[in-house]
Amino acid sequence: VGAVLMRGAGCTINDMWDRDYDRKVARTASRPLAAGDISTFQSFIFLGGQLSLALCVLLCLNYYSIVLGAASMSLVITYPLMKRITYWPQLVLGLTFNWGALLGWSAIKGSCEWSVCLPLYFAGVMWTLVYDTIYAHQDKRDDIVIGVKSTALQFKEDTKQWLSGFSLAMVLSLCMAGMNCDQTFPYYSAVAAVGAHLAHQIYTLDIDKPEDCWKKFASNRTVGVLIFTGIVLGNL
Repeated sequence: VGAVLMRGAGCTINDMWDRDYDRKVARTASRPLAAGDISTFQSFIFLGGQLSLALCVLLCLNYYSIVLGAASMSLVITYPLMKRITYWPQLVLGLTFNWGALLGWSAIKGSCEWSVCLPLYFAGVMWTLVYDTIYAHQDKRDDIVIGVKSTALQFKEDTKQWLSGFSLAMVLSLCMAGMNCDQTFPYYSAVAAVGAHLAHQIYTLDIDKPEDCWKKFASNRTVGVLIFTGIVLGNL
């Protein structure tokens, strides 16, 4: 619940920061703030509701987790600004979106086991670089015109090589996390399946076709399901 609320809050903040940019991009021009369907004040009220509910969830946890969760707010607020100043906003997005790799463990254990949590967190960051670079290729023509930066514009025709490197780093980090918490065969089978899925995704990707980029981006839900299933079956 906390993850859904904070992801949602991040998206709200993103749309608030980017409303003027979103109006200039065909794919995002119909978003409520960009289209003028809701006001900035209304979006503040909605954001306040999301953050208030998320705080209620956070306060149910131990003190270590409360501090750790609160520490993520600086990333949640600032990551939408990164596309204005760096070609690596996807990296900051990864640092933001995967905070649950740390918070989930501490919520149960009372603190982080860094030998497990850091490789898992790093794997999540690498995964975000994969799927959000693919996502960014949808808008690269508009982004050039309006002056927005992304890894898609940074990597250009070398995108597949970069994505392959990120995917390899992700799979190796998942293996390291698994070894450090005594995971079992179903987990490693799932990690192998994730590697195969990412390899196929990258091999068949056409970075110049927005509809194919969206299809490949959306297929990352399968990656999440595979990892989750592997963890559950591995634990059982």
